[in-house]
Amino acid sequence: MKEKNSFGERDREVTERRLLDTIEKMVIENGFEKIGVNAVAAQSGVSKILIYRYFGSVDGLMAAYIRQHDFWINFPVEVLDREQLPGFLKKMFRGQIEQLRSNPTLKRLYRWELSSGNDMIVKLREQREKIGVNLIEKVCELTDYPRKEIEVMASMLTASITYLVMLEEFCPVFNGIAINQDSGWEQIGQGIDALVDKYFKNGGDER
Repeated sequence: MKEKNSFGERDREVTERRLLDTIEKMVIENGFEKIGVNAVAAQSGVSKILIYRYFGSVDGLMAAYIRQHDFWINFPVEVLDREQLPGFLKKMFRGQIEQLRSNPTLKRLYRWELSSGNDMIVKLREQREKIGVNLIEKVCELTDYPRKEIEVMASMLTASITYLVMLEEFCPVFNGIAINQDSGWEQIGQGIDALVDKYFKNGGDER
């Protein structure tokens, strides 16, 4: 009986993977606006019944793709010590840029998420919020900096990165920065590095 269940679980994993791969392909080729359960079933070769059973809906399938690839939902909050904090934060923000720029499906589904407010999207946002708050708390513990300041700094940087990455397909230049070019993003990365160093005094000085 256990062996049978194991095969059943493996079959489900394979099917879910096929559906997630199908969503990725469809979003890249046609965007998210025209995706429906019939089209997903036809392209994946998976019955609509299984789509509903495993994901609840096509929206649930797209939300599952975001959850699997989202930088913050999958971020391991392991802040080191005060001296290493600036380097940790610089690497973190550059990681967000790299991960989101390298995944065109995720960029487009973020735009879909902005226009959605269903329960699955609410849960995604709650997951991100929990991780973000946890990270902010750890930074405050290490630095004794005011929480209100850290919250604003974190919000401005993470939201700006997400917005600019989503925008680069439609707007090649933003405030003189070529956001559709690697050189432009390197400029942004260096600017974030400078902000982190200035705010945290290179990780060593007292405020």
